[in-house]
Amino acid sequence: MIDLYYWTTPNGHKITLFLEEAGLPYTIYPIHIGKGEQFAPEFLKISPNNRIPAIVDQQPADGGAPISLFESGAILLYLADKTGRFIPQDLRGRNEVLQWLFWQMGGLGPMAGQNHHFVQYAPERIAYAMERYVKETGRLYGVLDKHLSDGRDFIGGKDYSIADMACYPWVVPHERQQQDMEHFPHLLRWFQRIAERPATVRAYDLAKDINVAPTVDEASKKLLFGQDANTIRR
Repeated sequence: MIDLYYWTTPNGHKITLFLEEAGLPYTIYPIHIGKGEQFAPEFLKISPNNRIPAIVDQQPADGGAPISLFESGAILLYLADKTGRFIPQDLRGRNEVLQWLFWQMGGLGPMAGQNHHFVQYAPERIAYAMERYVKETGRLYGVLDKHLSDGRDFIGGKDYSIADMACYPWVVPHERQQQDMEHFPHLLRWFQRIAERPATVRAYDLAKDINVAPTVDEASKKLLFGQDANTIRR
């Protein structure tokens, strides 16, 4: 049994995509980040960075005590290794998938996240910041579009993998990121293929039941965007 500490963000969706695909039994514990539930002491024991997602595996493969993990990329890799699914078992295939997983963690996610912040939420409309992150998001879309232009079905090749699960939720909000998918035909083909997977539909339907109102409002902005070192020390 996997305990999933989750909210309906792109990083949260990554883990429900995996769990729905793999058919692993799991229990969701919603962490409403707009209400500050990520700062609860019990959650910080699992996720010291006060971010979702996090998991506790109650039945790790070594038969020992439960294992907790935070950081979505680390969780995806752990679950892939636990199940032996959605990551190639050969040296070259595995590293092909891993490099794109890390590309998402270090590039697509952070840059699109800054895009969201400055375009949607920042109290001041800073033209340079908005242009900077919209362009960089577009550049990263272009990188993935070019990678997919050889006709491959998925990022790692012919098989669906944790690289696809990591990237897909960050492309879902492409309109908010001011990206025209018609400019990225190979990326669009890939995007539509994943959107039609039954597990993807289930994962996103689940999110609709958990979060029925906007996470970010005027009150929550201070919680989500006003953190500093004192947030950790308290």
